[in-house]
Amino acid sequence: MRPTILKGEKVSLGVILREDIPKIWEWKNDREVTRSLADPSDVSTLEEWEKWYENLASKKPTKRAFAILNEESKIVGIVIVSRIDFRNGTAEIGYFLGKEYWNRGYASEAVKLILEYCFRYMNLRKVFARTYENNVASIRVLEKNGFRLVGKLRKHMWTPEGYVDVLFYDIMREEWKASTGLSERQNG
Repeated sequence: MRPTILKGEKVSLGVILREDIPKIWEWKNDREVTRSLADPSDVSTLEEWEKWYENLASKKPTKRAFAILNEESKIVGIVIVSRIDFRNGTAEIGYFLGKEYWNRGYASEAVKLILEYCFRYMNLRKVFARTYENNVASIRVLEKNGFRLVGKLRKHMWTPEGYVDVLFYDIMREEWKASTGLSERQNG
């Protein structure tokens, strides 16, 4: 039985289990999935992902990772909260889905849930994300969840399509609350 952290209509956020690692490893070695991630040239071994899993507990002060689960509680991707800075109340999110789960609204709902986790349970004041200009789906997910474009590094990262701009998005706690209709009392 997998613990569920937050539940939405289409997806839930759950604890990543050791048995999920081979699937995550498979996705991270799929060129279609990784072409818009931090290093599209990266090829990883199963052993590296097993070590990543083992190290999650030691990284808890600065990183949290969750399985994105569909209606059947099957892992369809992961979402990570990293660069957690409790002193300044900020963190970065990143996410990806296996390509067989694209275009179903899963990423949008997973980001909605991780924002709830960040703002309600971690008491952060700002969440930010980076994406490449050619990752139209990710841009749509961020904007649908209330993120605003706040900057870019021009022709900063190499992808198989060439050098692309890195776009920076963020959302403040009060913006998130306003977009969800939560009052201060409900989300102190």
